[in-house]
Amino acid sequence: MRLVTFNQVDRGARVGALVDGDRSIVDLQLAAERSERPAQNFRTMLTLIDGGERALDDARALLDRVTRDGIEDAVVPREEAALLAPVPVPRQMRDFLTFEQHLRNARAMRFRKMAARESDPEAAFADYVRSGVVLPPDVWYAQPIYYKCNRFGVIGTDTDIRWPSYANVLDYELEFGVFLGKGGVNIPAAKARDCIFGYTIFNDVSARDAQSREMEGQLGPAKGKDFDTGNVMGPCLVTADEVPDAYALTMTARINGEEWTRGSSATMHWTFEQIIEFVSRDETLYPGEFLGSGTVGGGCGLELDRFLAPGDLIELEVERIGTLRNRIVKSPAPAQPKLDALLADSD
Repeated sequence: MRLVTFNQVDRGARVGALVDGDRSIVDLQLAAERSERPAQNFRTMLTLIDGGERALDDARALLDRVTRDGIEDAVVPREEAALLAPVPVPRQMRDFLTFEQHLRNARAMRFRKMAARESDPEAAFADYVRSGVVLPPDVWYAQPIYYKCNRFGVIGTDTDIRWPSYANVLDYELEFGVFLGKGGVNIPAAKARDCIFGYTIFNDVSARDAQSREMEGQLGPAKGKDFDTGNVMGPCLVTADEVPDAYALTMTARINGEEWTRGSSATMHWTFEQIIEFVSRDETLYPGEFLGSGTVGGGCGLELDRFLAPGDLIELEVERIGTLRNRIVKSPAPAQPKLDALLADSD
């Protein structure tokens, strides 16, 4: 299934499933009510995840019922609904750095810019290369590396990304990730795939100048990543059974219609199964947590030395998931939408 959280003016945030080639949404809670079936698992995406396989089976049965019996008021045309992030407030967010080429590209660009400040940039960069500092550190090959994100700064597709007031350099990052459907502690990689509920696209928007400055303090990232609208997910949450091989997906980024990035999940050095095993060492994981892949090689402006401008339209596409689309704006922050029920489920 291709699950979404969508908003309607008269009904508020609802949980649904995309159908008809993503042209329509089945309101799962309303479909359950019309079918006189229990609807509590469809109150939010987190309650659906918490419901486990039984809730997913109920959702599939409802989709069949809607298709068979034509429960028309449970079907919403896609253009009449605004898609929120599939899980508007994840229980936890961790983002990893699993693509070696991204790390190599980013480090090379960093040291080239440092070398550019010297009188002989090429010689200075050659010195960096000889010293070995341009190469990925040994720890990256020894264990998955990650940081924790701001779970309250999440938005969905077709929502504007607001340029943070303290930043001059803004960047996209082409990623995808998983939501956990099962938790646990000390989960072996061989059993970790059973913990994956589904997959979504992730744009880890980054204020590069702030990030570069703060990480000189040997901690972070912080304000380089954490600002309202800085974590973008969607357009849907594709259940794990719809993605037979998560490590064979084409990943593409377009800025204003121009392709900037084309990569593949096949180049991940660390798998989500290995990530789950590592993070769950003596630490309990819970359903509704998000784990990001990190940026695919060539998947951000930092690697390309090209950055975003106000008004730019970012389209991130991952095979089998869809296209995540957002525009960059410089404007005052709008009023925060009421997400009380969603916040309660995120605890």
